[in-house]
Amino acid sequence: MIPPQKSVVRISSASSQQLIPTNAFFRRFPPPIQSPPPPPQMSPVSDHDQQRLFLQPQHQPRWSQSPRPRRPTTEPALSTTTTPALAASLRKSDGQEETGGGEGGRVYNCTVCNKAFTSAPALFSHMRRNLLISMWGRRWIMHNHQRLRRPRRRERERTEQVDRFLDWFSKIAKMMEKGDPVVQKVYNRMRLWEFPDQYLVEPTDGSSAPFLAVSRYNASFSLTGSYLLVITGRESAGTYVNKPIFRISSMKIFPCDISLKHATEEHKRTESELSQLLHIAENTPGLYFSYEVNLTLSLQRLHGLSEESKLLPLWRQADPRFLWNSYISGFLVDNKLDPYLLPVMQGNILLFDASSGFTSFQYALGENILKVSLIGRRCNRRTGTRMWTRGADSDGFVANFVETEQIMQLNGHIASFIQVRGSIPLIWDQIVDLTYKPKFFIWNFEPHVVEKHFNDLNKKYGNVLAVNLVNKHGDEGRLCELFGFAMQHIASDNIRYRHFDFHKICGELYIDWLSILYYQIEIFLYKNRYFLLNDKREKVEKQIGVVRTNCVDCLDRTNVTQSMIGRKMLESQIRRVGVFHIDETIRMHPKLDECFKNMWANHGDDISIQYAGTRALKGDFVRFGKRTICGTVREGWTALVRYYLNNFCDGSKQDAIDLLHGHFSWLVLRNRSVEAVASFPLAFSAIVSGIFYAMLSLIRVVDEHDPWNIFISIMWGSMSYLVAMFVKANAPIFCDRPRLNQPRL
Repeated sequence: MIPPQKSVVRISSASSQQLIPTNAFFRRFPPPIQSPPPPPQMSPVSDHDQQRLFLQPQHQPRWSQSPRPRRPTTEPALSTTTTPALAASLRKSDGQEETGGGEGGRVYNCTVCNKAFTSAPALFSHMRRNLLISMWGRRWIMHNHQRLRRPRRRERERTEQVDRFLDWFSKIAKMMEKGDPVVQKVYNRMRLWEFPDQYLVEPTDGSSAPFLAVSRYNASFSLTGSYLLVITGRESAGTYVNKPIFRISSMKIFPCDISLKHATEEHKRTESELSQLLHIAENTPGLYFSYEVNLTLSLQRLHGLSEESKLLPLWRQADPRFLWNSYISGFLVDNKLDPYLLPVMQGNILLFDASSGFTSFQYALGENILKVSLIGRRCNRRTGTRMWTRGADSDGFVANFVETEQIMQLNGHIASFIQVRGSIPLIWDQIVDLTYKPKFFIWNFEPHVVEKHFNDLNKKYGNVLAVNLVNKHGDEGRLCELFGFAMQHIASDNIRYRHFDFHKICGELYIDWLSILYYQIEIFLYKNRYFLLNDKREKVEKQIGVVRTNCVDCLDRTNVTQSMIGRKMLESQIRRVGVFHIDETIRMHPKLDECFKNMWANHGDDISIQYAGTRALKGDFVRFGKRTICGTVREGWTALVRYYLNNFCDGSKQDAIDLLHGHFSWLVLRNRSVEAVASFPLAFSAIVSGIFYAMLSLIRVVDEHDPWNIFISIMWGSMSYLVAMFVKANAPIFCDRPRLNQPRL
């Protein structure tokens, strides 16, 4: 993933050699080091002097002599005027392990002579020796050229510069010896140059870094060709821990497929299909990023980061579960292009902040200003669309897993409360077959999958309370029964289970009866608390457990329930700060109550759009606390749109998601069989046409008293019936099914 571009410029082949030197494309040095402070400035040296600098590092010239520089036989001298080169020489060669290396097989390379060292002090001694030789040799070259001797004052100033530079270099070496990398800031402004043979990315944020070249002939990615995904538009989304965050408004795919001109026709056809899927991925909703803070980490985890972890690049700090561009950034990671690697999170961010782009609400509680934020983080382990990604995989990763963090700022205090949602952790599916509610398929009842899932949650969040909202009858009843049976075997003091039949208890009107569920889980919420910082940014409370809520889709009923839990915890936090009285609630403040409901309703809509393609159902429950006529009509329309998307659109969308996350198989892609010719629009047209001509023939029978039209009417009617029966018997192949990943059915 390339960070947002300032502009895209196309240049013809005739002008490409005139604007930028060819050797500038492939020489890359890191940007100036941000922490610790940059090295002291050195006196400039001309290119003529640098070219004449050839000294043997093992022989240091004496001040009383004037030796002729000789070409090195072992190690070249290091140019002290190129500060980025020194920074580059300090980079660890991650992933290289040699026998006899330092601790953990760590190897340090000098980018000047490419010599490997097993420890940072050894590299420092090597660099220091070459550095001093380079200084002294350059001075003698200048003396020989000018036939003059510098004043002693100039010599002392130059020596002081060298000493300051060596002190800075020593700090960097010690930091690397502890295992800390040299921090490189992500470029926040860049310009993309498009040439006939390559793309050039030019940082324009004042870092004076050279270009990054991406060859258009490159075919090293897992696709047949390579593609460059570039963020071309962004919108401000407010701040997170006082750092600006942005929402991606537009992306563009740039193909590196010039080599396909000589490919076979089948190869070109396959590449064209994949290119169409990537263009679908350009419209991926709910993508956010920040140049300065890691959005994939909650406030509690950010506060607990060690000083060493804070020095890591942002993508190394990120939680890999919520790093949306983890797979497609592999090329940048392998080539250690950290400044170009921008961590992107999928989910949603809603802020009650006047400076944000979402709403201009600030609520005054007396003399205090209350700000509430809501952040949703979508997991990338088992991502996809509503009907084509259900249940869990064999590793325990579930569909539609979202971590929701509710953040409160009041009176200088900051509180954070986390909830999670996710599909029922069983291996089950719901294959579309043109019916409104397809049947559930439970493939294998494997309790160890449930155990893997909850052990992972216990490891990451602490104590876990699973709240199951599905019905006890029908297909949902089968899932509920097996889920409850599996939880009996893993239930403990750290993992608990609670079933609450939402439809039976709350129905369509009695949303307030959710308080029954709250009384059942109140003790768990009280014991596991929330994360709280006082006005001095000192940790007062720590959240040691999480509530995991699920229904079938983990959208509508789940969002209503999580909003109720979030409301209760927000009231508890405001009381803890001392602003609410013991019996005071959010409902006593109508404006605050309205804005809180809208925030959670918008959160549910965003999560639903990413998973189901439509807004959430039961939105009027969350916004108004009751069922309304407009809400009922809107819910009926949303249900019809979901039906259409699930049956005729989500297959291609699922392929695009699988392509971006590396979940695809070439054999499945090329296995088209009868699905390539099965067309529901064509079959539907045949059915409607048959019914139309059958009715027309019957009308002619009545008007003209021609018995022959009866036979024609029966013929057309029979054709429509046979086509309808064939479509019903083979319904799955008439739906838009994924082709990059074979469904379990």
